Amino acid sequence: MTGRYEGMAIGIFELDSECACFVALDAAAKAADVKVQSVERNRLGAGACVKLRGNVSNVEAAMEAALQAAEPISKVVSHTVIAAPLKETEAAITMTINK
Repeated sequence: MTGRYEGMAIGIFELDSECACFVALDAAAKAADVKVQSVERNRLGAGACVKLRGNVSNVEAAMEAALQAAEPISKVVSHTVIAAPLKETEAAITMTINK
């Protein structure tokens, strides 16, 4: 899975509601040309973490749209954009997918 996203920026956001994650994800996908790498449920709560991939400007635009859509309906736990993840970082990013 790592190779498919090599060279792409990643945007990651975590919300306290999985339902809100889907609302935010929809807004992100409509706002910019990004690929959804994964949506991962939190093990201890009702929230989820979303990983979006694309070029830096598209990921930033998608993240902005996602967070704007999420804020009225959910708590934004955390969010970040990594412009160029290292190979070692990519391995860690994929570790939690499908767990």
